[in-house]
Amino acid sequence: MISLDFDRNFTLENERARLEPLKESHFQHLLHFSENEPELWKYALTPAAGAAQLKNYIHLALESRKNKNSYPFVVFDKVTNAYAGSTRFYDFKNIHQSVQMGYTWYGNDFQRTGLNSHCKLLLLSYAFETLELERVEFRADANNARSIRAMKSLGCKEEGILRSNCASPTGRRDSIVLSILKNEWTSGIKDKLVTKLK
Repeated sequence: MISLDFDRNFTLENERARLEPLKESHFQHLLHFSENEPELWKYALTPAAGAAQLKNYIHLALESRKNKNSYPFVVFDKVTNAYAGSTRFYDFKNIHQSVQMGYTWYGNDFQRTGLNSHCKLLLLSYAFETLELERVEFRADANNARSIRAMKSLGCKEEGILRSNCASPTGRRDSIVLSILKNEWTSGIKDKLVTKLK
C-alpha cells in the first residue's frame, strides 16, 4: 500500500475533468459561486457563501492539508473550460487502509452534467488502484437527499446514521455513512461507472 503524500502536488484527470490541488490562487475562480450561489452550502459544515467565508474555506482546507488531514482539489471542467467546484480526500488512515471522500460541491451549471461521476471515477481509481486502499467512506447530512442519491448511484452502500455526531452552522446534525470496499470496486462498481460514462 502507498501512503497518501500530502506534500506532493499531483493532478488527476481524464477527458472530462481535471482535479488540481487547491491553492489560494483558486479563490478568484470560485468567487462567482460563493457570491451568487449561496444554496450550495446549505448542508456544509464549512460554508463558503460570500468572499470572506470562501477565503476562510480555502484557508482551512489548506491548513488541513498542511496538517496531513486532507487533500483538497479544485475541479476543472474540460467541456466548458471552466472551474466548477471542489472536492477532497480526508481522514486518511494508513493503518486501516481507508480514507473519506467529501466536501464536494459544484456550481449549479455543472450539476447533473456527468462531471461528478467523472470526478468520482478519478478519485476512486486513485484510492483503490494507486493507494491500494481497502475502503472509501462517504458522509453527508442525513437530510441531504440529493447528495445521498448521488452517492448511492455510484454504488455506495449505506451503513447507518451517526446521531448528532458533529456541529454544523445551524446546530447539531445527524450524518449518514456510506462506503465502497475494494472488492466491490473491482468486482463491478468500477465497470458500471465506466460504462455509464461512455
